[in-house]
Amino acid sequence: MDEAISWYEVAAGAGDAEAAVNLATLLLEQRGDVRGARGWFESAAVAGSRVAARRLALLCEDVGDDCAARDWHHRAAVAGDLASAHDLAFLGYAVGDEAQARGWWEYAAQGGHADAAYHLGRLLHAGRDPEGAETLYRLAAESDHPGAASQLGRLALARRDLRAARAWFERAAHFGRVEDQRMAGFVCVELEDPGAAGHWFGRAAAGGDPEAAYNFGLLLIAEHNDLRGGRHWLRQAAAHGHPGAVQELSVLEPDTSFAGRRVLVFDRPVEPELAARAELAVAAAGRRGATPLRVQDLTEILGTWDLVTRRRDHPSDLITWLTDQSGLPASAIEHLASVRLTLVRPGTAPWPTPTEVDHVLATCRDLRKRLGTT
Repeated sequence: MDEAISWYEVAAGAGDAEAAVNLATLLLEQRGDVRGARGWFESAAVAGSRVAARRLALLCEDVGDDCAARDWHHRAAVAGDLASAHDLAFLGYAVGDEAQARGWWEYAAQGGHADAAYHLGRLLHAGRDPEGAETLYRLAAESDHPGAASQLGRLALARRDLRAARAWFERAAHFGRVEDQRMAGFVCVELEDPGAAGHWFGRAAAGGDPEAAYNFGLLLIAEHNDLRGGRHWLRQAAAHGHPGAVQELSVLEPDTSFAGRRVLVFDRPVEPELAARAELAVAAAGRRGATPLRVQDLTEILGTWDLVTRRRDHPSDLITWLTDQSGLPASAIEHLASVRLTLVRPGTAPWPTPTEVDHVLATCRDLRKRLGTT
């Protein structure tokens, strides 16, 4: 390794950009020499290496030099690096520059970058343009993007085109996505195909999805008279706090610990625009190895705020009104409002940390309970 590095140093010192990239990679990955690697990546990037410009941009992101990262991503993107264009879009979205995000996602999508097409679709969906979003989802789905197939299934379901919805959900479900397996099960129930519904509910239930476990349990009892199997999956769902499963078991097994249990599960549908914002926030916040957030958690935060503030007689000062109505501390409501604003208007504050999300979720659940909207 030392001899390889020595020869790369000779070639890189003579102006060989490829040698400089290889040298920087070895210094970074074998010796942990960030400073040395950055210097050689920069030398190669200035000499015109698109690969070096992208590696340098990612390195700058990792050390927190966002300004330099944007510059190097830009250099790589204009040279045709679609991954850097995709990253530039996320960097723009995170600071609230949706025009920049849209521009770079369009650029990358036109070059065939499926993730860029999908995220541009989510951005359009967040901006209440489902028709424009659908065009982008179809473009991404051509490259077998599972998220795009899932969204196309939801759009078809909203139009009550059940056969198209089933095809799209099953396409996404084959990638192991439990939510899409569950949705495929629901559509198969609508199409009166209990065999297929049981297949998809069973796969999603085995993957840990409480809603699918609940429906699989009901299906086993109703369609196959399999009380033992049905109870098993109802117990699995109840153990995760599914209210329907708890209610069913309180009848089937009144002497068990599930009888009379009250749980707080957010199972209300949210506006597609809010779901898109939650997913974009998770994707943007989880870049470069950050601790991932969960889409369902952010969706619950946005959905709770929408639920407790929609169609109510309240003054313009929502925080004061919610504090008075719920009895929760004003600081907790303010924190909820702040995180919610960050999700719907990126750039107003840094993305929430997982710990912040947990605190805000606790506030959401307490708020719904106190206001009687659970």
